[in-house]
Amino acid sequence: MNPELIAVSRGDEPADVLLVGGHVVNVFTGELESSAVALKGAWIAGVGEGYRARSVVELDGAFVAPGLIDAHVHIESSLATPPEFCRAVVPRGTTTVISDPHEIANVHGLEGIRYMLAASEGLPLTVFVQASSCVPATHMATAGASLDAADLISLLDHPRVLGLAEVMNFPGVIGADPAVWSKLDAFRGRPIDGHAPGVTGPLLNAYVAAGPSSDHESTTPQEALEKLRRGLYLFLREATNARNLSTLLPVLTDANRRRVALCTDDRQPPDLLDEGGIDAMLRNVMAAGVPPVEAIRLATLNPAEFYHLDDRGAVGPGRRADLVILDRLEGLEIRETWSAGAPVARGGRLLEGTLPLRSVDPPPPEVRTGTEGYDLSIPVEGTEVRVIGLVPDQLVTEHLTVRPTIEDGQVVADPGRDILKIVVVERHAGSGRLGLGLVQGMGLARGAIAGTVAHDHHNVIAVGADDESLRTAIDEVIHLGGGLAVAEGRRVSATLPLPIGGLMSPEPIETIRVALDAVVETARGLGSGLHDPFMAMSFLGLEVIPSLKITDLGLVDVEAFRRVSIWVDEDVSA
Repeated sequence: MNPELIAVSRGDEPADVLLVGGHVVNVFTGELESSAVALKGAWIAGVGEGYRARSVVELDGAFVAPGLIDAHVHIESSLATPPEFCRAVVPRGTTTVISDPHEIANVHGLEGIRYMLAASEGLPLTVFVQASSCVPATHMATAGASLDAADLISLLDHPRVLGLAEVMNFPGVIGADPAVWSKLDAFRGRPIDGHAPGVTGPLLNAYVAAGPSSDHESTTPQEALEKLRRGLYLFLREATNARNLSTLLPVLTDANRRRVALCTDDRQPPDLLDEGGIDAMLRNVMAAGVPPVEAIRLATLNPAEFYHLDDRGAVGPGRRADLVILDRLEGLEIRETWSAGAPVARGGRLLEGTLPLRSVDPPPPEVRTGTEGYDLSIPVEGTEVRVIGLVPDQLVTEHLTVRPTIEDGQVVADPGRDILKIVVVERHAGSGRLGLGLVQGMGLARGAIAGTVAHDHHNVIAVGADDESLRTAIDEVIHLGGGLAVAEGRRVSATLPLPIGGLMSPEPIETIRVALDAVVETARGLGSGLHDPFMAMSFLGLEVIPSLKITDLGLVDVEAFRRVSIWVDEDVSA
């Protein structure tokens, strides 16, 4: 109970700030209200007329909307620290994010999660955390840490930890794996995010019955609609390498929109700075014909209700005064962003003094591969090989079968057929282990690219047209202590150091963006036509997204949920 707030709400005491002459975006009723908004400290005291205030702000017909909420994001995928991520998204209207720090958790465990919590303290962006449920994602990859139910429960004493993050091991959920279910049981009654790509029918029923209550992995309208029908909240995603929004928008109806929210998941600096995040998604939703207030609800009240955040998500009494002042609803023209009752961004930039001056030391960098002079050869042991088929702008891949190109008794890359060699080198324990395979769709005509961003195990991953270029690129990211590199032959042509977990840079996000542009353009100069070849490559290692992926333990048939040989007529037990 806040007696001072209630006194202002009654009209007995003056508000600190009174916003007048504007239109309130009422996401409760779908209306636009011509009303004043009275603020007391960080809170909204009242909406309506008759209030007094120590300070009056004239809005001149602008619109007052709730601060935007990103329902699911991995901040590490911005390649920037939380304060720099904040600088990118807050001026565009996002005031709250629900983050899953499982990227850095797969490198540094609980220490990584606690770093993200500490680094996001005191920002004009509220960073809530869902405890990372899949570290490692499965038993078919080597991560830098392993978190069990007891580890995750230890996070619940933090006020910004809400529930359990996306439960990616969907076969483990459906098959009642004891380790997976112990985490589900520990978080009963709290928000539990799901991750069930391509799961339908009875298996979907089993997944939902086990406890997850949201999903952001739908790629077709049919899949999305079935998940809505079975009671899951549908999170529409528009990431750098997973652009699902326009495909799924036709699923939205007046009847089901209250069960839908928006998320960016994994979005890199060029997209954040040029297009935006949730704000860009809202513009696209409105352009598709969804009424503006209905669209804004997808990024405010809906995610707030899903995560039981009753203190935000709407412009209403008793809610946190996180607000977006809009000159126009259509096109979401943002004038200012307010956080906790004060303006924090104007004209597309954070205001001076809004970020804390202190910095938080990250976990020490560590890349240990335990091997030199990698043996990248693939001896001939059959007639047909499995090939990962990359699908542009999607995380899913195809499971292809081809006759390989052979030279001197070894399988080699064949850029003419766009079949390249892909390598994953274990970098956490120094085991010297590596997985080898082939991929089609990366488009490199020569050279190689490599990086320590490889969802979600984050070992070293590389794709190349020849072994020498592969070795050069791999050696360079190890030398950097984590990062991205492009090589041709023995020459390194572009790099982006990522010393924080091999995932993030301590530099300003604009500086990161320049370096990322350079490595991406250099990779494109080698023949790739992908929007972001590094992001596309990073998800080829994610063994919980169908159909064929690769880890340090080798190829993974995700649909069969087991490791397989590169040779079709051989097999590898799970």
